[in-house]
Amino acid sequence: MSRSFVLDAAGPFSYEPSVPSRVYVETSIPSFFFEERPQPDMVARRDWTREWWAAASATSELVTSVAVIEELERGQFGSQEHCLRLVGELPLLAIEPPILEIVQTYIRHQVMPADPVGDALRVALAAYHRCDFLVTWNCKHIANANKFGHIRRVNAMLGLFNPALVTPLELLGGTDNVH
Repeated sequence: MSRSFVLDAAGPFSYEPSVPSRVYVETSIPSFFFEERPQPDMVARRDWTREWWAAASATSELVTSVAVIEELERGQFGSQEHCLRLVGELPLLAIEPPILEIVQTYIRHQVMPADPVGDALRVALAAYHRCDFLVTWNCKHIANANKFGHIRRVNAMLGLFNPALVTPLELLGGTDNVH
């Protein structure tokens, strides 16, 4: 993936990716896209998710996995069909045998809870397939600054790429211009 710096009117150098970012979409993203709870924090997450999705679907390569589809298919909830439709057209990352070994290593090193089809699988997929970002609202086990160092160390030990584990709000950006 090549990236370049270019001279433009915004300043001496601006970062211009020549390849779209690859973003792994985790289960909480379609769930919050169709969130209906009226509490202010739920409404905010829904709005940020929708705003991020509108921007990212035009500028990034959004991907997911069969693990996310299967999680959305379990149980019954009001927006289930909408959630499945939202991610239904996204390319699916393959769950290859090395990924299952990575999951077991995450569990053995207590990076993630001991559920081989849960959060450890999502992080392993994003790392193995070299996704630039794993976007989630799961701030307990995935987008958690207290876990980043541990995940990075285990991924380095395994020779894996380290995707940025972020929420949609973090990817919305904004400008740093202060006048």
